[in-house]
Amino acid sequence: MRAWCEHCGVPDQIPDLIASLRAVETMWVEWRRMERSGLRHAQESRLPLYQRTRHFRIYTPNILPGVLQTKAYTTEVLTAIGRRRALPDDIAEAVAARMMRQQVLRDSRRRFACLIEESALAAGFGGAEVMAGQLGHLIAMSALPNVSLGILPFHPDRGGAWPVEAFYMFDDEQVAIELVSGHLTVTQPREIAMYAQVFAELSDAALYGVAARSRITAAIDAIGA
Repeated sequence: MRAWCEHCGVPDQIPDLIASLRAVETMWVEWRRMERSGLRHAQESRLPLYQRTRHFRIYTPNILPGVLQTKAYTTEVLTAIGRRRALPDDIAEAVAARMMRQQVLRDSRRRFACLIEESALAAGFGGAEVMAGQLGHLIAMSALPNVSLGILPFHPDRGGAWPVEAFYMFDDEQVAIELVSGHLTVTQPREIAMYAQVFAELSDAALYGVAARSRITAAIDAIGA
């Protein structure tokens, strides 16, 4: 393929074509295939990717990012997933695997940019106590020096920064998208660049610092109302 591109005088297309070839069999995996033995393996299989990534960009419209979840919140989320997909019950092991993955947060060499739609702050799992604990944890994690937390507020007009599907960017290596029926992995450079552009647009519309924490605090107050 490299030789063909060189012969045709289009060496700039080599990265995209090679990425396309490699992605044919790996970019789309149905949940039932990935999780046929339960949720534990799916959680553990992501650890090497997290360990080699230095720059995480995460956008979630309806659920809080896995790296910022409490154990109780994770337990409720994975239990709901297991029930929906009728999976073997290995929730405790899957939760432990996700908690282990969160250790990357403590490595100052890594940067985490997380964007969360305000609606996700009100999307409850596990009841008032679990959600209040989770939102308090979110505020605490936002104080870490290597974590940037942006809240995308309810707004009648966000321009081009409209909500999209949840996605996780790992450096400029790949983008992971979780859909209803399966897991999509994007590796083509031009597609990764599109997600980077969308992330930048969403970042510009987000609230940070005191303004972001006030939205989270308001969500905690609403739970107790």
